[in-house]
Parts: sequence; C-alpha cells; structure tokens
Amino acid sequence: MNNLPSTINEKNIPHSFCPGCGHPIALHAIASVIEKMALGKEAVVGLDIGCSLLAWNLYNFDSFHTHHGRTVSTMLGFKRANPKSLAIVYQGDGGAYAIGLQSLLTSAHRDDPLTVIIINNTLYAMTGGQMSPTTVLGEKTSTTPRGRNIRQGPKFLGPETIKELASERAYIARGSVENPIELETMIRKALERQRAGHFAFVEVLSPCPVNWKTAAHETFERLNELKTEYRLGELNE
Repeated sequence: MNNLPSTINEKNIPHSFCPGCGHPIALHAIASVIEKMALGKEAVVGLDIGCSLLAWNLYNFDSFHTHHGRTVSTMLGFKRANPKSLAIVYQGDGGAYAIGLQSLLTSAHRDDPLTVIIINNTLYAMTGGQMSPTTVLGEKTSTTPRGRNIRQGPKFLGPETIKELASERAYIARGSVENPIELETMIRKALERQRAGHFAFVEVLSPCPVNWKTAAHETFERLNELKTEYRLGELNE
C-alpha cells in the first residue's frame, strides 16, 4: 500500500477488475505519471461505459462517467470550459473504435488538446466477450465462435488510422501493459503534448483472460502474439 502513488485512493483498493485484467496496470501507470509530473490538481479523467467505469473511485483526482462512446466529446467540452485542466479520455477499444469512432477521428483531425488512452483487449469485455473492431482474423469470441472471418472485415488499426488525419504535432503511440515502464513514458509524452496544446493518443494492448479463456501463462503468450498484429512504438516521433 505504501508504494501506491498518492493519486490513487487507498480506500478503494483492491480494485474491482477481474483477476489478470490489464486495466489496473494501465490505470496505475496513469496515476504514477500524474504524480511524478505533479499534475494531480489539474487532472480530470473521463471514463467510458464498459470495464473502464470500474475506475470511477480509483483516483484522488476528479473522474466521471460518460455515455458509451461519448467520452471524447464530453472531455472536449470539459476542456473548453476549463482550458487549464488536464483532460484525459479513458476508453476500451469497443467504445473508441465503434460507437465512438466519429468523435475520436474528428477530435484528432482538429488537433484538440486532449489525451486519449485506449485499452485494446480485442473484444467487448464487460458484456460477454463479443467481437469488437480490434478482434483479429481467426479469433474466437462469443459472437464469432468459429473465429472472425474476412467477411466480417479485418481488424481496425486505431493509431495507424489516426496518424493519417491527425496533425504532425499530435502524439500517437501504442504500448502494452507487459512493459509498464515504456507505457509510463508514452503517457508522460501524451500529457506533455496536451499541455502544449495538441492531441495525444496512446493505445494499450491489454489481456482479458476471462473472455480469452486463458490461464496465466497462456494469457501472456497471447498478449505477446498480439505484437505481430499490432506494432508497438511511437508512430509519429
């Protein structure tokens, strides 16, 4: 407990995520960076509906829920009303790349001063493990029991798509909970880019062993395999 960042509310530990979930690692990384940058009084995080909402009482700084897929729009409104705030969007791949895609792409194209962090576990986790935009070809989910096929479309590449329409001044990266130190570096750069007045985007590869139906060693083998589907690193630095 003593090793927790002060930006995490100790009264609400342990968290409510499933065993083996990657969300806590990503959320801890956000808290750690905000503490190191001494931005706790400026930070506000908007949480999408889905597994993301389980972080509602995790932080000692302000957070609130939004309608599903509307987190970017909501946080942009907050940022415009409070320009000195550090506005963070926290969503899953379903909320960001399906129902919320229009808001996300438009915000990136306008170079809105937001930091968007997307957790990509390749499915809709909270609602039963259905196929999401990032489900890879051949992957079995509750709605693709035989594996996703090409007729259902290829996987969606979020950072690569955003790079094509975002400003050159935007920060775009993809990390993994497998390497939290590198992930913290990406989040810090994303927050710094927002403070400079620009859009910042970090996708985070994350495991979902409950819906993947994987044991511990299988989970990280699967996460490692995803690196061949999703290239890690900074896309525009």
